[in-house]
Amino acid sequence: MKAVMLISLLSLELSYYLLIIQTGIVEFYASDIFAILTLPIGGILGSLLSPYTKISSENKLTFFIAIQLFVSFFYPNLSAFMLFILGFSSGVISVLMIHKLKSASRYEIGVALSISYVIGTLLFNYDIDERDVIALLFSLIVLIASRFLPKEFIVQDLRYNHKILTMFIWVLLDATLFEMLSRDSGISIWRDGFSYEIAIFHVIGVFLALSIKSTDLYRSIVIFVLFFFSYLFYYLKEPYILSAIYPIAISYYNIVILQTILKKDIKTISYYMVFIAWLATGLGLELALIL
Repeated sequence: MKAVMLISLLSLELSYYLLIIQTGIVEFYASDIFAILTLPIGGILGSLLSPYTKISSENKLTFFIAIQLFVSFFYPNLSAFMLFILGFSSGVISVLMIHKLKSASRYEIGVALSISYVIGTLLFNYDIDERDVIALLFSLIVLIASRFLPKEFIVQDLRYNHKILTMFIWVLLDATLFEMLSRDSGISIWRDGFSYEIAIFHVIGVFLALSIKSTDLYRSIVIFVLFFFSYLFYYLKEPYILSAIYPIAISYYNIVILQTILKKDIKTISYYMVFIAWLATGLGLELALIL
């Protein structure tokens, strides 16, 4: 039962981030970073401050998911203050959620990420103005799941130790390409009928990252090579190949990042999330607008 709740929490919260925050709100405001500036500011502050309260992690997680649920009632036309609140709650939730994953097995993490990628891909073309139902439903399920999670944190013996700068670059490459693809009507693989292929290759990427044992250097090289070919086939306008390589790159590097930061204490996790979840994605959006 707890495994199901943990998988539900991770998969649907990640889907919420992709469909509501990363694409829904960003597209609603036409990728205007200044219009949504309070969102990443709130996310950064939420990530930084999440470890520094005396509320238990279980109650704190439930509290901020409830705030996310409340804000979702007003999606997508959110005021600057509401965007800040959503960003702050998302920042807190992301840190606590990763901290909770210390008790998860490799299988549970793999299943949860696979589900989130499939859901995010299949619902990507859902009208952004009508995603309020998605926001409310996902938040409600996540809220319920948060009350059934294991309370003890078990630090697993994970040997991956990539530097934060490397992870920052991975997320930056992903965020930039993702935003360029989202805005490019000529080769938007999600809107061009490749949803099933993308979902399948996301799952393949998760399986490869979890099953193939290799050194840190080898994994870094593989990720950079995958991104190199993703950008190459984007500029060559080859959606068939891109819809296979890019999803594998996303799944692969996210698994490596998770395995890395799961070894960290909650304060260190909060700093990592500021750099890789907010600063890198924000900079990626800006680069995509320039390019």
